[in-house]
Amino acid sequence: MSIPFQNEPFQNFALPETKQKMQSAIAAVASQLGQTYPFVVNGETIPTTTEIVSTNPANPSQVIGRHAEALPEHVDHAVETAQAAFASWSKVPSPERVALLRRAAQLIRDRHFEFCAWLSWEVGKNFAEADADVGETIDFLEFYALEAEKLAAATTPIQYPGETNKLRYIPLGVGAVIPPWNFPLAIMAGMTAASIVTGNTVVLKPSPDAPTIAARFLALMHEAGLPKGVVTLAIGGPEFGSALVEHKKVRFIAFTGSKKVGLHIHEQAAKTQPGQHFIKRTILELGGKDAILVDASADLDAAVEGVAVSAFGFSGQKCSACSRAIVDASIYDEFLTRLTARVKTIQSGPPTENFYGGTVINQAAHDRVLSYIEIARAEGRILTGGHAIDTPEKGLYIAPTVVADIKPTSRIAQEEVFGPLLAVIKSTSFDEALDIVNDTEYGLTGAIYSQTPEHLERARHEFHVGNLYLNRKCTGAMVGAHPFGGFNMSGTDSKAGGPDYLLLFTQAKSVAEKL
Repeated sequence: MSIPFQNEPFQNFALPETKQKMQSAIAAVASQLGQTYPFVVNGETIPTTTEIVSTNPANPSQVIGRHAEALPEHVDHAVETAQAAFASWSKVPSPERVALLRRAAQLIRDRHFEFCAWLSWEVGKNFAEADADVGETIDFLEFYALEAEKLAAATTPIQYPGETNKLRYIPLGVGAVIPPWNFPLAIMAGMTAASIVTGNTVVLKPSPDAPTIAARFLALMHEAGLPKGVVTLAIGGPEFGSALVEHKKVRFIAFTGSKKVGLHIHEQAAKTQPGQHFIKRTILELGGKDAILVDASADLDAAVEGVAVSAFGFSGQKCSACSRAIVDASIYDEFLTRLTARVKTIQSGPPTENFYGGTVINQAAHDRVLSYIEIARAEGRILTGGHAIDTPEKGLYIAPTVVADIKPTSRIAQEEVFGPLLAVIKSTSFDEALDIVNDTEYGLTGAIYSQTPEHLERARHEFHVGNLYLNRKCTGAMVGAHPFGGFNMSGTDSKAGGPDYLLLFTQAKSVAEKL
């Protein structure tokens, strides 16, 4: 009998011994920065003429890894290799695939701080954010292993008289897994694990901003016993990704990222290619314009803290981050005073030194967020922040920024910024507050702070998001407890970390035998 699932516990970095382990891992990984990673397909190194260079966002001159670049002309070979591997991998008994995930989970557990350190160096996560990413990775592996066991034991609702009836969930085939840079271990590993534990094979194209973490993960998977060819790691740009999505033998695309790219993938996948004999499936987790509603009865201390950490954890670079706070007029001024004071306590500096205020991911993001701050300056009143932070290393820091008096229909209230910028909007009634939180094309996460039972009950039914939290922050979904995925333009509501997620990577086959 399987051990019941439990979430991986968080590390306590207030303990000197835990902090020391993390600092030692940071130093150990520092000695491995700048290595070159080849493009390998089925154990064979593929010569390439270009490379993708990953750098430290806190010091962009520092190279994290150099990766041979996969180009569109490599797509066919990668997919054909995955197709060939599918012939054998799809026939591997489910218990063996499950055991692989559990071995990988244990290996990551054993190297927890090492992977945390890679996350700090490559994408700028402080200790707690890195720990949560690694812990979620372990959770995904363990949870999908358990869910695969349940799927393998599925039966039909009834046995029809005179027959033996069976229901099998069989793999789809070759999939394209295209994860984001902001959870470059957890989301990448989760989508990959869900694909392979159900018998599919994968061409994995991680973000060019986080290729080294993907390479380290795949090396660990091979150490855990993953056969060659089941997962092909291809570090490529948008052109490679587009060609991969369009390939006639790619049966599904699991993507997490921006609305713009996700909709393009959805459109590409809908076009049947010559020789394609199936309808492609898209599993899309996109953006958000997430709101926290604070009503007149809220515990203000809790609300201020929840908004601050939801908005500025990992510099707001989460699809679940709070980018709008909708606050009742009767407490609006006091809330702004307390929130501004709280945000001003955030100190910015190198994530590898565990500063809470870190960087944005790259220069393009830095420029984009600063341009939105100028829009915010025109649309509202900046209370704190509103500028870049210069460092000798030219780190990509932006001060946590709060802008007040924003109109619900303004650009800052409608467009996803994906950075440390929070819009605060005044509401004159609870009805208006609900109208404001729902007046967006997105529907990913949201939260409400209230001590009024009627308001909480209405929020349960009328606050239209895929993940709603009552009297707590709107970030930090836990595998198993908070299946994650949104409505509307936030994606296909795929519910990663939930009991039905693996169904998206399978097709159901009913078999009836007459007795």
